Amino acid sequence: MLTPSSNTALEPLTAAMLAGIPEVSAHFARFRVTEISLRDQALSQFDDAAILEAARLLADAQVDVIAWNGTSAGWLGFERDQVLCARIETETGVPACTSVLALNEAMRQAGCRRFALLSPYLREVQQRIIANYADHGFECVAERHLGLSVNFSFAQVTEGQIEAMARDAAREGMPQCLTTFCTNLRAAQLVPRLEAELGVPVFDTVATAVWGSLRLAGVDPKRVRGWGRLFDL
Repeated sequence: MLTPSSNTALEPLTAAMLAGIPEVSAHFARFRVTEISLRDQALSQFDDAAILEAARLLADAQVDVIAWNGTSAGWLGFERDQVLCARIETETGVPACTSVLALNEAMRQAGCRRFALLSPYLREVQQRIIANYADHGFECVAERHLGLSVNFSFAQVTEGQIEAMARDAAREGMPQCLTTFCTNLRAAQLVPRLEAELGVPVFDTVATAVWGSLRLAGVDPKRVRGWGRLFDL
């Protein structure tokens, strides 16, 4: 999996999800992302050249799937991830997926067009994500964000903060699902109890990358147990 350099939450969560599938292993390559904002300097961190170099290193390990485990397409546009997947496959010969494209597919499969968006991001980033989803037929009926921009700080968001955002958003607009939208949030482990409490699916973007990767590799995602309704789709 491709992951931003400051992401500390992603790798242990991914490993825990895959613990019950002994023939599947996750391998990681990183590239530098330290800030999430709409500043030119921050946007340039997601240049395809850096991501493709990391993908080539993963391909040396003869992996079956390469996943971009990041959410930048949320504010840069879903087409960016579609083009990136095509370029990774062309350059490495390995099929590719992303957290965001997998999230979108999961919401379609679950029949969820009205969603609540939970993130640690700045307001302007959050609004760009909401607009992007609206352009593709998804309505954000509730949102919560924490106004953070430093990537490392996302992993310091507490479980209590995430749960509070989820509960508040679930009370607004009758969302059909919630998404914890950031691959450096320690949120995936909260999904089963949030789903039980709130009564709607909660799709975490670390989990969607795992779900998408397993499907692309021909492994039944339903073998992942205890991580929420996503893996029952």
